[in-house]
Amino acid sequence: MTETHDAFATHDAYERDGEWYELTTTPFDARAAPASDGYRVQVIVPTLDGATEEPVEDVLEDGWFETFRLRLDDADGATRADVSVPEPTVERDDGLAVVEFTFDHEEPRVAAGTAKVLAEYVEGTYVEGIVPGFSYLPPVAGLLARARTQGDSEGEGDRGPMPL
Repeated sequence: MTETHDAFATHDAYERDGEWYELTTTPFDARAAPASDGYRVQVIVPTLDGATEEPVEDVLEDGWFETFRLRLDDADGATRADVSVPEPTVERDDGLAVVEFTFDHEEPRVAAGTAKVLAEYVEGTYVEGIVPGFSYLPPVAGLLARARTQGDSEGEGDRGPMPL
């Protein structure tokens, strides 16, 4: 096993899945892999319309997506490592937003940590963009329930409206 693969395999936040290392610290589909030009991170989250029980008007969906995409451009500042992270690609695909980062770093252990930070930055950015007034589906409902139960033991569980 190469030093690069070993850095991901021994990191407690990842589980190997083929060529990818699945990140276990976020409810979204997040994974990282060594690439020919460094490292690749992919995070798949539901779009606003894909996360709600109710339909979302196109103008709101488009505005939400554009804001989400623009906020992710600041991911470079999320890591403490000395690493340059170019702006990610963010694409919509059938109710999902697919976020991809690529970056390079000489130290594989730092790269594994950086990949984790970038994926968790996507999660945090997503949560900041949750729109009140909708009933959310899992995994977003679970994130909201966890936030409610942090200070209230009577959270609504897996489904429910956004707290105001």
